[in-house]
Amino acid sequence: MAEPEIAAKQPSVAELEPGSYMWCRCGRSKNQPFCDGSHKGSEFSPVPFTIEEKKTYALCQCKRTGNQPYCDGTHKTL
Repeated sequence: MAEPEIAAKQPSVAELEPGSYMWCRCGRSKNQPFCDGSHKGSEFSPVPFTIEEKKTYALCQCKRTGNQPYCDGTHKTL
C-alpha cells in the first residue's frame, strides 16, 4: 500500500458539532482534515466517523496516527 501524503505535521484542532464526518486518509484534500474526494483514482478511501458530543477534537493531518481520525502525536516523530 502506498503512503498517504502528509497534509501537515500538526493536528487540526476544532470544535465539532455532533454528526457524521469523513476524515481524509490520502492527505490530498484541500479541505483538511476532511475528505473532498481528492482520493478518487487512488487506493485510499476516507474514514467515516461520528461525533456524539460538541467539544474540541484534535484530528490527524500527518495521516500516520494509530487512532484514525484522531491525533495520537505520531507527527512529532516525522
